[in-house]
Amino acid sequence: MTRDTVFASHPQFGAWHAFRPNPEEIPPLGHFHIKTPRGVYVYPLLATSVALAAFARPASAQQTAGNALPDAPGSSTSAQAAQPQTAPASTGSISGTVTDTNGGVVAGASVTLTLADSPLKRTVQSGAEGQFTFSGLPEGIFTVKVTASNMGSASAPKIALASGETSYLPAIVLPVVGATTVRVLGSQEQIAELEVHTEESQRILGVLPNFYSSYDWSAPPLDAQQKFQLAGRSLVDPVSFAEAAAIAGGEQIQGLYPGFGTGPEGYGKRFAAAYANTVDSRLLGSAVFPAIFRQDPRYFYKGTGTNGSRAAYAMSQSVLCRGGKEGHQQFCYSHIMANFAAAGISNLYYPQADRGGSLVLENGLIEIGAAAAANLLREFILRDVTTHAPGAFFHHR
Repeated sequence: MTRDTVFASHPQFGAWHAFRPNPEEIPPLGHFHIKTPRGVYVYPLLATSVALAAFARPASAQQTAGNALPDAPGSSTSAQAAQPQTAPASTGSISGTVTDTNGGVVAGASVTLTLADSPLKRTVQSGAEGQFTFSGLPEGIFTVKVTASNMGSASAPKIALASGETSYLPAIVLPVVGATTVRVLGSQEQIAELEVHTEESQRILGVLPNFYSSYDWSAPPLDAQQKFQLAGRSLVDPVSFAEAAAIAGGEQIQGLYPGFGTGPEGYGKRFAAAYANTVDSRLLGSAVFPAIFRQDPRYFYKGTGTNGSRAAYAMSQSVLCRGGKEGHQQFCYSHIMANFAAAGISNLYYPQADRGGSLVLENGLIEIGAAAAANLLREFILRDVTTHAPGAFFHHR
């Protein structure tokens, strides 16, 4: 072809052709030409035959072929319409909380979820508040099982989860390892009497009395007679006399309360005052005022939850206690009033120079602080070394 040849595309044939301005020029081999007033159009024979064949097909076939092209207009919509529409599967969830038999939340428990007749099995850890959640669950019958270190295991009833449903489980309660549950047929007073006998046998390292620590969170309240019984048993215990003797000896060595004098007489007065303090605080704080206000003088061991929550609970029990038949927490009037009343009574037998309102206030506040410190020991240390306490080293001795 000459340099004047121009290549173009036929709008319907889709075949390449060459335009020659000179109508007399002979087309090359394998081509044919069409003369027009403007010049000669030259077409390759093979390409033109294919184009004509395609052009000659029925309109329906052309439409199908057009839709098959990836860049054909409307091809995407047609392809999508040809595909079946599948609705997205709904998903459900199961949530709950893990607690212990004392009512405290259990953090870090292992919660395992299984689906019936399916290999589906998932495990999560309960959160700081004992909570857990399984999401993205299909429809089916599920089982939830919970275990925790130093505790037993528990399972929730089977859950029939519908598509897209959210199920909230009741609290899953884990038993405390070492705790013994005894079912007793009888009145609350009879059950409480058994508790008192158990508590009277509790001793730290098998020696020091630990009568006012209860390791049964659901223990019934004591009646007035039982409160006086436990207080009396505590006051006549040999350890109470030994404690007063040790306090008197320390005071005499340090020269405290010089108004008592020196020698055996001074020591005797100090011993009598120390024991009188024990009697005053024990009778008033564990029997008289608790009977009047219907409050329980015992410390109820928590044993579960974070160390911070347990410490906060232990210290709070220096100003709070259980009250009434239901055992709800309330301000402990009996302990607070007993602390200051006992300090006031001590003015009757301490030397004149050591009496006064400031002494009453000081001793009352000291008693509250001492109770908080004693409760921390009860919560974190004493159970393990107390005879007949559940899970203690001395439990079977």
